[in-house]
Amino acid sequence: MLNQPIVFAPIYQERPWGGRALQEHYGRRLRAGAIVGEAWEMVDRPEAQSAACAGAYAEATLHSLWKGHRAAVFGKNAGQSERFPLLIKLLDARETLSVQVHPSGLEAGESGTEPKNEWWYILEAEPGAAVYAGFRKGVDRAALEQALATGEVEALLHRIPVAKGDSIYVPVGRCHAIGAGCLIAEVQQNSDTTYRIFDWNRVGLDGQARPLHISESLACIDFSDHEPSLAPPLQKAAFGCDFFGVEWLDLKESRNVVGETGPLFMVVEGEVQVGAHRAVKGDWFVLPVEAGAVEFVPQTEGAALLRVSLPDCSC
Repeated sequence: MLNQPIVFAPIYQERPWGGRALQEHYGRRLRAGAIVGEAWEMVDRPEAQSAACAGAYAEATLHSLWKGHRAAVFGKNAGQSERFPLLIKLLDARETLSVQVHPSGLEAGESGTEPKNEWWYILEAEPGAAVYAGFRKGVDRAALEQALATGEVEALLHRIPVAKGDSIYVPVGRCHAIGAGCLIAEVQQNSDTTYRIFDWNRVGLDGQARPLHISESLACIDFSDHEPSLAPPLQKAAFGCDFFGVEWLDLKESRNVVGETGPLFMVVEGEVQVGAHRAVKGDWFVLPVEAGAVEFVPQTEGAALLRVSLPDCSC
């Protein structure tokens, strides 16, 4: 069993902007009538804990694997953090998300919250879909404060049309929002700190306006962040930052894969046989480092995966 991937049961989160795309695209079994905005695919937090449902460590939690089998599962350079350092999500934006910003490590330390750098990969995008990232040229703090008072924030934001296969990095301090019609894979630091600065005058599932964090947002927004670009296509250039890396794994034919250089995988196209486990489009799994070289066998033409690596803490 040691050469089998570890599969975790997703934890679904209902959101007022969510929908049913996870069921429509990936056949996920969602609760009848549920408006699901997020699927937490791998999470190790006090309030939410991933549990393995298949593989060598079936029924183990992500936290127990991180604490008790760290080197065997994630590699000898996985680091010494108390909890698994990443939070992996699928996001279904049926409607546009609120305009948000995440604090840096310094700001988070001062407030007792957590920093969050994140990366988005566009799995599906309806015609006309877009994301908001940074500001249009010339926008400064005074302009944003005035727009918040008049409700005209959208005109200041940098809107980027997106299509399937696009990706973008969202560092701390960047004002951002996911537009309607996007299905996204998100890789982020293990944090659930979000400052909401504008919510399109919308109400939550309880019929009440959701709280905003104006002062907190203004304190950590990077007002020099003007008109950022999408990342280069992942098929041409892997993405990397201090907190994680992502690369494209094209399976035109069978190949042996080891978890040491990146143990987290998502099937983005087709189906793949990994040991005795058949992974289908939309599935995430961990390939334990102790498994050594495991054969990935494409079961459909055009099979492809995202491969996510943890920060290298060997220094």
